Amino acid sequence: MTSPHPLSTKLNNAQEHLSSEEIDGWLLYDYRGMNPIFADTIGAIANVTRPCWLWVPVSGGPRLLVSYVDQGRFEHLGIETLLWVSRSQMRDRLRELLRGARVVAMEYSPEGALPRVSWVDAGTVEMVRELGVEVVSSADTVQYATQRWSAADLVSHREAAGRLGTIIQDAFQYIGERLSEGPTEYDVAEFIRSGFREEGMEAPDGPVVAVNEHGADPHFDPTPANSHVIAMGDWVLIDLWARMQGEENMYADITWTAYVGDTVPSEHREVFEVVAGARDAAVAAIAGHFERGRSPQGWEIDKVARDYVADAGYGERFSHRLGHSIGREVHGNAVNLDSWETHDTRRLMPGIATSVEPGIYLPGKFGVRSEIDVYISEDGPVVTTAIQREPVMIGR
Repeated sequence: MTSPHPLSTKLNNAQEHLSSEEIDGWLLYDYRGMNPIFADTIGAIANVTRPCWLWVPVSGGPRLLVSYVDQGRFEHLGIETLLWVSRSQMRDRLRELLRGARVVAMEYSPEGALPRVSWVDAGTVEMVRELGVEVVSSADTVQYATQRWSAADLVSHREAAGRLGTIIQDAFQYIGERLSEGPTEYDVAEFIRSGFREEGMEAPDGPVVAVNEHGADPHFDPTPANSHVIAMGDWVLIDLWARMQGEENMYADITWTAYVGDTVPSEHREVFEVVAGARDAAVAAIAGHFERGRSPQGWEIDKVARDYVADAGYGERFSHRLGHSIGREVHGNAVNLDSWETHDTRRLMPGIATSVEPGIYLPGKFGVRSEIDVYISEDGPVVTTAIQREPVMIGR
């Protein structure tokens, strides 16, 4: 028995979601690769030089609208295709595609609130509206159709998560064994990258290895020129992300902290405990929503952790969203846990995954972040990575 084609699965999922939300169709638009969701849905197609459209009605088959010049690029998809040769004809064909539709989803976000789905330019949205339809955001349609994981996806993520857990502990051990040699942040980053290669993993960038005040920069990137030597009394933050080699695999992403010495300073311990508490409160909040039969919106979970940190007196030092979607990119296209940088109203629906990574950053001193990955099952959150309960002690 053969599995359904990935495109068919995505389009069927989209129609299921459109029906549940009473949306008449999903209109995907792309021009020269400007909309990555178009490619994520139908597959990357090279050398398309003119505007192209994919119409997914709430029922019935999908249809393409492409330039006569580019028609050969799309033939392999086997989708009914309309052609245009002039802009006026493109508008007429688009009107034909949308006949009978009242509400249409596009990669648009009111006021640009969700940049991850804000890919269609304002002028194109205006043109579609002039055809007599209401344009709404495709944000939830995108994640329902393209971002939910299969069982195989979850397996690949868990494999990556397990190997990252081993590599990060090896990195802390590497520091301890080489203290007398004066290892640098960059040395540790290179050690981690070699671990990725040995484990058959890949990452586009990183990792973060940040000592003392460098840890107050959430995305510190160690280089030979800017790296500190790691010594006794230092606080070390490591954030690493990778997937098993292959574009079909899912990422994992974790952050841990460690102290080089015998006793963690009281301020470091206090901040660590606040961060860990915010992390755990966020996971508990997701679980609570599911127990009540509700999928929470991303902003709601961010606010739980943010309020926890603020109540402890560190609200101004939690300077980023709580978490990001995880998929075939380390920052995926599903819901983020965010009430801070954006106001993410997308829901944590079963089949997606997210990081949970509160952080407190004290400029000139140190930073603490504790990052875990959470898969959303039908029953609620499942933590897929190891959870740090205490700072790692190095050199004791």
